[in-house]
Amino acid sequence: MNTPFSSPLEWPDDEAPRLPLPAHIPFLDHLGLTLHACTDGRAEVRLTLQPEHLNSYSVAHGGVVMTLLDVGMALAARSHDLHGPGVVTIEMKSSFMRPSEGPVLRSRGRVLHRSATMAFCEAAILNSRGTLCAHATGTFKYLRALPGQGRQVKAFQRAQEVDA
Repeated sequence: MNTPFSSPLEWPDDEAPRLPLPAHIPFLDHLGLTLHACTDGRAEVRLTLQPEHLNSYSVAHGGVVMTLLDVGMALAARSHDLHGPGVVTIEMKSSFMRPSEGPVLRSRGRVLHRSATMAFCEAAILNSRGTLCAHATGTFKYLRALPGQGRQVKAFQRAQEVDA
């Protein structure tokens, strides 16, 4: 099946170089997620599955799959301005079609519609053979800062600010 997520003309090949993430997200570093495309309303992130990513059936844990879907959409939402505001997930609906097995999973996200404050996106998880394993839609809000505990404002951390 030739879907927008499988077209070789629109997505990086297996040898696409790893790109730096535009924001510092320690959880993604911990998982080992890598960015391979992020432009024009599209993003692709990849994860080489490790034993700690698996569930009791030895396939990717649903939380890992949902994280990949969420990050693929969030990066697609930010792809028009990686130096601009960050995004937070407002809502997300996920469907699991088949077990997500490796060795590598790809999350391909794209923007369906964007306004000044919101982005409406979708993402798909593809296994190493290019088979669709999961799909999600989500709504994201653009924010420069996030009120945290005690309503103390937490600034958005860009990757270069953490590395400096």
